[in-house]
Amino acid sequence: MARWPSTVVRTGWAVISCAVLILSLTSGCAAERSSPDGNPPEIEPLGAVGEGEGQLNLIAWAGYAEDGTNDAKADWVTPFERQTGCQTEVTLGNTSDEMVQLMRSGRYDGVSASGDATLRLIYAGDVAPVNTALVPNYESISPFLKDQPWNSVDGQMYGIPHGWGANLLMYNIEVVRDAPNSWAAVFDDAAKYRGKVTAYDSPIYIADAALYLSKKDPALGIDDPYSLTTEQLDAVVRLLDKQRENIGQYWSNYLKEVEAFESGASVIGTTWQLIANTIGARNRVPVNTVVPKEGSTGWSDTWMISSKAAHPNCMYKWMNWISSPEVNAQAAEFFGEAPANVKACEHTSERDFCDIYHATDATFAAKIHYWTTPQKKCVDGGGDDCTDYDEWAAKWRQVTG
Repeated sequence: MARWPSTVVRTGWAVISCAVLILSLTSGCAAERSSPDGNPPEIEPLGAVGEGEGQLNLIAWAGYAEDGTNDAKADWVTPFERQTGCQTEVTLGNTSDEMVQLMRSGRYDGVSASGDATLRLIYAGDVAPVNTALVPNYESISPFLKDQPWNSVDGQMYGIPHGWGANLLMYNIEVVRDAPNSWAAVFDDAAKYRGKVTAYDSPIYIADAALYLSKKDPALGIDDPYSLTTEQLDAVVRLLDKQRENIGQYWSNYLKEVEAFESGASVIGTTWQLIANTIGARNRVPVNTVVPKEGSTGWSDTWMISSKAAHPNCMYKWMNWISSPEVNAQAAEFFGEAPANVKACEHTSERDFCDIYHATDATFAAKIHYWTTPQKKCVDGGGDDCTDYDEWAAKWRQVTG
């Protein structure tokens, strides 16, 4: 059964062993692996789903695989176990880096990976291609989440989409009165709110700065915020170094940002709709959110099957279960993100939930540059001279100290 602390967080407190030393996984202590020819290893997807093996071992973001322990009304693991006989153990992944390391242990059948982890897993051969024909609910997944750079290679899907959302600009309307519509508010104009600007604490946040610079300074030639040459990355880091002077705190635990806005320690910064909704429900400070004119980064999480899965039949059954309209609605609503299955909107308890999260709005979704793992082979297809995730992680440590 799934077990996790009562606070829903994407990142948190866990660190695990890397070699002999105990280090934070974001330190980049493990070098990335890839196949010699720069392509994913050839791995055959499952040909047919048979009887379940009776066991399933998952790595998941908190809130993605609930069994009623934390909230009696939130339980979609127990019904799955009863229907399939696949007894499910869930290990929390507190960061994408941690999830990658855990998957490489070979002890897990699958993972709910974000785009800053997926390509690392694919190119290292840690996950297998998915035979989507064996997942009936895949048919009703939003088209704009299928065959994307973060979940497929050369037209081959490597997972089943779970949920998605945008990284928004949030501000306290009593302090920030000019209703900003540009990321300039937290970059070039951040000095207005010195010490009260906040940003997401992850190397993938480099893409937010890259997206802003791609619009502000077209001469840099940034076409995709995840495909940066060394020169482009250096330019982005200079912007982040300048921003650092005005940052009050970086956040990864979403409740920390809630607390910071409610206390007045933060008045403007990047956020998720879940955070804005939480602040709004508590009614302690007025905030507004916007997708700035430059667009936004965001996430689209994908259930992926290990290439070493000991229980592949149970994993395929899980991928179909979690992507079903009823269950996808429960998970998305509990976590606070748009469900991947378009039919899920018929099953949310909050009638306007899908409107709030733009769940089926392809125009809104097109504004989002979804997290995609940076690679030497540019993910936008522009060449082989891009910087990879390890380089981003090293630069991020330099920026944040």
